[in-house]
Amino acid sequence: MVPTNSEPANAVPTDVTATAEQAPASLVELEIGPIAHGGHCVARHEGRVVFVRHTLPGERVLARLTDSGETSKFWRADAVEILQPSPDRVRSAWRQAGADGVGGGELAHVSLEAQRRWKATVVAEQLSRLAKIDREVVVEAAPGDDERGGLGWRTRIDLVADADGRAGMRMFRSHDIIPLHTMPLATEQVLAAATAEKVFTRRWAPGTTIEIVAPASGTDPIVLADGEVVRGGGLDKRPNVRRAVTETVTVDGEEITYRVAADGFWQVHREAPSLLAQVVLDAARGGADGDLTDATVVDLYAGAGLFTVPLAKAVGQVGRVVSIEGDARAAKDARRNAHAYEQVEIHEGAVDHVLRTAGHGAIGGADVVVLDPPRTGAGAKTIREIVALDPARIVYVACDPAALARDIAYLAQDGYELESIRAFDLFPMTHHVECVAVLTK
Repeated sequence: MVPTNSEPANAVPTDVTATAEQAPASLVELEIGPIAHGGHCVARHEGRVVFVRHTLPGERVLARLTDSGETSKFWRADAVEILQPSPDRVRSAWRQAGADGVGGGELAHVSLEAQRRWKATVVAEQLSRLAKIDREVVVEAAPGDDERGGLGWRTRIDLVADADGRAGMRMFRSHDIIPLHTMPLATEQVLAAATAEKVFTRRWAPGTTIEIVAPASGTDPIVLADGEVVRGGGLDKRPNVRRAVTETVTVDGEEITYRVAADGFWQVHREAPSLLAQVVLDAARGGADGDLTDATVVDLYAGAGLFTVPLAKAVGQVGRVVSIEGDARAAKDARRNAHAYEQVEIHEGAVDHVLRTAGHGAIGGADVVVLDPPRTGAGAKTIREIVALDPARIVYVACDPAALARDIAYLAQDGYELESIRAFDLFPMTHHVECVAVLTK
């Protein structure tokens, strides 16, 4: 049964009799303050900043200190008892992700609506603090998430076997492994594949890494153990064994099929590929009714070509799409996925290096630059190379608001202004949020 997001706050235990004076030294009573980036809230204890997980602003909690060295710049803690709950608190949708639990579900105690307000606060705060931009942010839900209670969205999950061979996940900031019997964030297709290969019930060699990949279409799931395909309870080491999955994305009402390495990068939310591809294409066009015909578009950190293919369709036979990707396997997938489009050029290599060595020669300039960098962002060196292409429009896809805000600040130094930003809740029950920012010169 999926916990609802309307359960009363009194579903949380509040019958704590211990006080800060009576509690063990590692337990402290805290008044919880504002949200901080990273899934924490801020509290203070004896003048020291404490970042507290599993709580909400305005709550009073009993928290266990997890990092409290005297030389520590700040302390960390987990709320273990809720003395005064927030009205936004609900019964946890994933209790194994609570205190002493696995990482990856740190907002499971927060209503979905409040999770999105939480993330909007973080994005706005990072823009204000790092880019000096005050902008109201609304975090949009992905289709179907409200109906599913924010669960069942991951098309890919990673597990690891503990010392007894049981599949599980690591505790937050720890190498310790907690065995699981299911994974509430996984789609039905992922859980079906796990059941078929007895992922949660069999005994693996200790330390085995297990990946389950099931496209949102529900076709051809793959289970990997230490990179080897698992089939029928054993490892299938045939040289021609299928190691890729087929993903289907809908853009402008048309289905596009991609082949992606099972252990390669792909958006994990079942709706994210179609949603982001459409949003990015519309942003690159300057609006849903805009036109990219004959344009030169540079697609950075292009992966398997999620954005490259729709952009190639949009620029037409006379336009160009230049795709740059540093991972050899992803670049190989991109070549396969874009092979029918002569207007696509694919460069393999570190983005800043390719831009520096080919940007002013083979690439020339760009009308639009699209980038979807890793969590650390593009960085100052890459931003300089992007600016050198002199694009009229930059579409920046970001999974970390702090990195996005830093890069927006770099771009502002060269005359690029933030035209718009949209944020999407593509990681329910976690603090992560996906943003698409549009910058114009």
